[in-house]
Amino acid sequence: MTGGPAGQLALSQLALALDLTGQLVAGVGPGQWDGGTPCEEWTVADLVTHMTDGNYLFSSVLRGLPLAEARTAVPAVRPGADRAARFRDAAGRLAAAYGPPGVLDQLFTIPVGTMPGLGTLHIRLVEMLVHGWDLARATGQSTAFPDELAEQELAFTRQQELPPGRSPFKPGQPAARDAPAIDRLAACLGRRVPGADGATSPRKPAPS
Repeated sequence: MTGGPAGQLALSQLALALDLTGQLVAGVGPGQWDGGTPCEEWTVADLVTHMTDGNYLFSSVLRGLPLAEARTAVPAVRPGADRAARFRDAAGRLAAAYGPPGVLDQLFTIPVGTMPGLGTLHIRLVEMLVHGWDLARATGQSTAFPDELAEQELAFTRQQELPPGRSPFKPGQPAARDAPAIDRLAACLGRRVPGADGATSPRKPAPS
């Protein structure tokens, strides 16, 4: 079994996070794709494309492609594409890429550096949780990420050294100590969360 009990737990957590985020993607309404998100430079469509492309990229790296080649291997978004279906396809490829024995212990080079497969898995978990939060906020949905998973990834994130100005993650923002774990994780990565020093919901640009 890949990575022993700890590895199996991580794989099951990733599968859950991918599924819950996929449900949020599927819940985007037809008129919401051009709306704003907590990632100020991105629309909802941009945000979903970023998550999906990241899953494609990591799946290629885990299968042995160098990072530069993995970037070019990401399938392009076709006009009129079913973005929810594209997300599910990328999520399936990512989950499968973590399956072979030894992957969680092997070193891989990803955009933030070189680390063991288990570290890359946690990077994807953080991306799904925080960008799932972004998507839920942008589209009026609620998140169902388990508190213990968000707490775990908050602890992981606090141990990392993110490059200065790394978009779309920005300097940490305040969050109440009793705020939900997913809100505290989002705040740690630069999101303004409800109930923290007057933080309010991010404004969406008016339809053009």
